[in-house]
Amino acid sequence: MQSPLLDRHGAVAGDGPDAGTAAHYGHPVAEQRALEAGRAVVDLSNRAVVTVTGADRLSWLTTLSSQDLSGLAPGASTELLMLDISGRIEHAPAVTDDGETAWLVTEAEHGPALAQWLESMKFSLRVEIADRTSDCAVLGTVGPMPEAHSEVIAARWQDPWAQVTAGGVSYAAVVDEQHPGADWNWHLSVVPRAELTDIVAQREQDGWTLAGAWAAEALRIAAWRPRLGRDVDAKTIPHELDLMRTAVHMTKGCYKGQETVARVHNLGHPPRRLVFLHLDGSEHTLPVPGSDVLAPKQPDDLEALASERAVGKVTSVIRHHEAGPIALAVVKRRADTEQQLVVRDPNIGAHDGEGNPAEPSFYAAAQELIVRPDAGQNVGRPQGDFLRTPRRR
Repeated sequence: MQSPLLDRHGAVAGDGPDAGTAAHYGHPVAEQRALEAGRAVVDLSNRAVVTVTGADRLSWLTTLSSQDLSGLAPGASTELLMLDISGRIEHAPAVTDDGETAWLVTEAEHGPALAQWLESMKFSLRVEIADRTSDCAVLGTVGPMPEAHSEVIAARWQDPWAQVTAGGVSYAAVVDEQHPGADWNWHLSVVPRAELTDIVAQREQDGWTLAGAWAAEALRIAAWRPRLGRDVDAKTIPHELDLMRTAVHMTKGCYKGQETVARVHNLGHPPRRLVFLHLDGSEHTLPVPGSDVLAPKQPDDLEALASERAVGKVTSVIRHHEAGPIALAVVKRRADTEQQLVVRDPNIGAHDGEGNPAEPSFYAAAQELIVRPDAGQNVGRPQGDFLRTPRRR
């Protein structure tokens, strides 16, 4: 769904999960600084909004997901995961409840599937599901939207990423006080889609800036905050992205995928781990998501780098207004934590000045631990790879 704010002068369209909204409006650095200062609003109106009403909504969502929503107070926020039978992430909506309705906000491409799956799981319970994306839009801010607009804000969600939530456990390599997410104060506001442009215009009259998705991405990546539309693939389990801290309740009842969650946490280690990358700032370009992460013995040998086996993939990348080019990547757990890494962008579809396919681009990358390699195995038993199917004898 394309946002009417893309018609603004200077708007540059976003891509991937941000398609339909602006990446920026001509001033990406200024927009990022305004957002960080709590004086900008980000158009996220391509996000999907699904509601669940009915007396059984919270207990029902608790049985279906990794999170315990049974005691969620009106106005409180959380997030949950819906996993497949092998514990891999299928959905990861933001959730808030107003006392009558549970509001679920997710990536644009996940909305219809989420609503359809929830509808298929109703059975005889007192719940009603509705896809509200056509009449509701989402805005993002650092700090809550001003109370002056409370009459048109249907739901508010505050990201719980700033601290480990009840029932959660941190897989991070740093203590909570040192975690960059400790200062993450991200809010989503669900507003009537018909009033989207008027609400943004009012914010601008009050001195705020309209910011694009790049601004939100820069702050998110700097806070080590994983995103469903960028950092999750078909194999991702919660442990690998440190989503155990806010999206998984370790002592709630059974749910699909719980066996893998418990086994990896108690008996093994996640096979991959999320890392933060400081990229070489001397380059004028950035690697694209999906670029290979290498751990080469000869980082200066370009010929060897072209055929080097990857240890992971870049999932999110941006240029931060202070830190410069930064990225999130998912790498093998056993990748050397001290080694200088290299990112290899294959330049697929690019050509040189003579029309020949472009050679790969390489970016030096210093890694910073997010998920520690020894995370898991909490009962002290021998390590096991519990995501592989055992051989038949």
